[in-house]
Amino acid sequence: MAMAATQTASKPTPMMEQYLALKRESGGSLLFYRMGDFFELFFDDAREAAGILDIALTSRGEHGGEPVPMCGVPVHSAEGYLARLIKAGCRVAIAEQVETPEEAKARAKQEGRPVSKALVKRDIVRFVTAGTLTEEALLEPRRANLLVALAEVRGTIGIASVDISTGEMVLEECEPTGLDAALARLSAKECIVPEGWELGPEDIVERAKSEFSSEAGAKALQRVHGVATLDAFGDFSRAMLSAANGLVSYLEHTGRGTLPLLLPPRIHAAKSTMAMDEATRSSLEILSTQSGHREGSLIAVIDRCVTGAGARLLAEDLSAPLLDQKRIEQRLSLVQWLHNDPLSRSDLRERMRNVPDLGRALGRIVAGRGTPRDLGQIRSGLSDAQSIQMFLGRLPDRPQLLEDLLPSLSGHGALTDLLSRALVASPPTERSNGGFIAEGYDAALDELRAISGNARRAIAAMEARYRSETGINSLKIKHNGVLGYFIEVPAKHADALMAPDSGFTHRQTMAGAVRFNSVSLHEEANRIAEAGGRALAAEEAHFEELVSEVISAREKIAATAAALARIDVSAGHAERAAEGNWCRPEIEDGSVLEIRGGRHPVVEAALARTGERFVANDCSLASNDRLWLIGGPNMGGKSTFLRQNALIVLLAQAGAYVPAESARIGLVDRLFSRVGASDNLARGRSTFMVEMVETAAILSQASERSFVILDEVGRGTSTYDGMALAWAVVEAVHSSIACRCLFATHYHELARLAESCEALSLHHVRAREYKGELVLLHELATGPADRSYGLAVARLAGVPDEVVARAKRVLAQLEKTRSETGGLAAGLGDLPLFAASASEEADSQDTLADRLCEIDVDALTPREALDLLYELSAQAKATKS
Repeated sequence: MAMAATQTASKPTPMMEQYLALKRESGGSLLFYRMGDFFELFFDDAREAAGILDIALTSRGEHGGEPVPMCGVPVHSAEGYLARLIKAGCRVAIAEQVETPEEAKARAKQEGRPVSKALVKRDIVRFVTAGTLTEEALLEPRRANLLVALAEVRGTIGIASVDISTGEMVLEECEPTGLDAALARLSAKECIVPEGWELGPEDIVERAKSEFSSEAGAKALQRVHGVATLDAFGDFSRAMLSAANGLVSYLEHTGRGTLPLLLPPRIHAAKSTMAMDEATRSSLEILSTQSGHREGSLIAVIDRCVTGAGARLLAEDLSAPLLDQKRIEQRLSLVQWLHNDPLSRSDLRERMRNVPDLGRALGRIVAGRGTPRDLGQIRSGLSDAQSIQMFLGRLPDRPQLLEDLLPSLSGHGALTDLLSRALVASPPTERSNGGFIAEGYDAALDELRAISGNARRAIAAMEARYRSETGINSLKIKHNGVLGYFIEVPAKHADALMAPDSGFTHRQTMAGAVRFNSVSLHEEANRIAEAGGRALAAEEAHFEELVSEVISAREKIAATAAALARIDVSAGHAERAAEGNWCRPEIEDGSVLEIRGGRHPVVEAALARTGERFVANDCSLASNDRLWLIGGPNMGGKSTFLRQNALIVLLAQAGAYVPAESARIGLVDRLFSRVGASDNLARGRSTFMVEMVETAAILSQASERSFVILDEVGRGTSTYDGMALAWAVVEAVHSSIACRCLFATHYHELARLAESCEALSLHHVRAREYKGELVLLHELATGPADRSYGLAVARLAGVPDEVVARAKRVLAQLEKTRSETGGLAAGLGDLPLFAASASEEADSQDTLADRLCEIDVDALTPREALDLLYELSAQAKATKS
């Protein structure tokens, strides 16, 4: 008997059985289990969530003889908690109640179970992950939220990406070697791959390989967009379709069969944008600083967009600068047109300032998470777009890009009129309480509201009558969610209403009051409830009708949102150019890079805040002078000069004005920046190893049309090793790759390369010592640096005087030794050039191999074999020397 009792006690309750079944379904996600007005978490989920959210961890009942850990968050504020969990890297499954308590009781009765123990059905209605967010509270308004799927087909990587908050879907493909650069450009929040994926990145979500079928991918896209063929959208490769199927399958999984907004996919051509790897993006701090913050990045100092959609498009432009000269010029022409008309630009930006985020409102509506407020944003956004089109259409000399955009701003008259008639001026975010359909839109709804309003007036009159009849002036008719309408009087007056012939029925006794009901009040309450319920049902039906109308126009609305974003970006560029006296760059198809008075936009903005002036510098690279070797002291401005020219190239090809007096830029196909490396301890890489990995990527991937900036190559190892590597890298960039390059170094010995590299020139950042103090001029001058000023920089940094003095004596001895021996570079002038050296080494190796192939080993006598061995040994030694 004792054993039976123990088994009974350990058996899970029906609710816990339901929870455990749903938990198994959640696939490792945290499970938000709906219980009334709370989402509850149990067991390890509760422990993890309580630690992240800093909320109380309690317990409920027992399971397996142990208390069940639990914590909970209110449903009405769940989005804030979800945002923190997602930011911490969690995935969350939402288990909602899918029937009412009344429906649960009716089901229990039908199944012959006790009605008192009826358990409300629950089901996972959605998985919330980093890449599948649509709610405003969970999204960054000025940054896209991309979900990416990868697939490999016969050595080609297919990439499908989508921002489901706006529906924009892009398909592309690349070689495995180009995957890192593609992922760095996309900067996805979540990456989906087939099981067993080995190509990276590190943080991935693996799904069954069956979900990455190219044939199923084509059918999935046809089904989503209601077409029989995909020909109208583009010529998609098998790799693209395979990735697309993985993406759609994952979205169906997270949405539990409900797909979000997916616009027709477009193809991103691999050669259409400038390539930049992750190291380059991090080094240049394009969208965020190396510490992960937006403040201090390039986008932070140039973003003058007045809408969230514009800011997101700006980030996309900076992540993928164009290679198509015509498209670049079109963007620049629109910026120039707005720049040259400051009054119209100001008026335009003021009109756009209040335009709602059309794309994201549309995304929530299509995903089934829309609210009346989202419908109101669609109405207002489309109306604003029409107004902006009329304003811009009246201005003269419109550039071609604007002419292409203007038609997308109109054509929504019928939908705007419908939403204007149907919705109140300021629709609420919740639709469960109604009140969002405008008066006059539905006569039947107005009548129901009138009945409800008349009944409420009748209740007010009834309250006054009861006060008069009973003589109790403190009598009130109140309402709550449990009792409905009731009559409440202070306890001292309750006896009069307790009398059998009073006409009142006792309902509830409180500490200082007693509550009653009456036949008349009951009848009026029923009238209010019936009319209110029917009114809510009518409003809900209208909401679904309006949502259907918006969904049917989703592609046109998305086009309007995209056009508004492009106009906002262009106006923002024009505003920033006017603020900083920036210029329109000239874009060419050659190898020129001629920048006069160039400035670093981020450093200049930081100096301006303290009242200091940025020292501008020129840069002039061409086919006969394509590699600048730059020396000078630390803190002299070498790294700033390198980065500012890279950023100017990036801004120009993104279609923006640049911080310079003038700029002529030959199109750059790949941008490489190796400026300032740091340890990557998580991957077991030292600073020097990181530096070499990045340098190796440049040497293997750069082309003649690339632009490379290299800073202090070789500084992380011994002096001899470092200078040897720097020497060889300079020669390789100059002679093998032959691309435009800025190379900063402290190795003065590298200046001797100017004697053998015809397209290399020497430059330095100027500095002077005045009365023992180092004065950094931040000016770039021609010629080699006369000295490093390392000891002066050390003194400037606060190194103790006795240490600096000792270093000065050591330096004097080292320089004396160098003058006697010829220094580190002694004899390097006799070395052949990089290309010639590589060719000679290959030729000598080939000669030795040919000699070995000629030998008939079996025919050799012992003496001949020994003589031949001596011969080959001598030849090998000669080759090595």
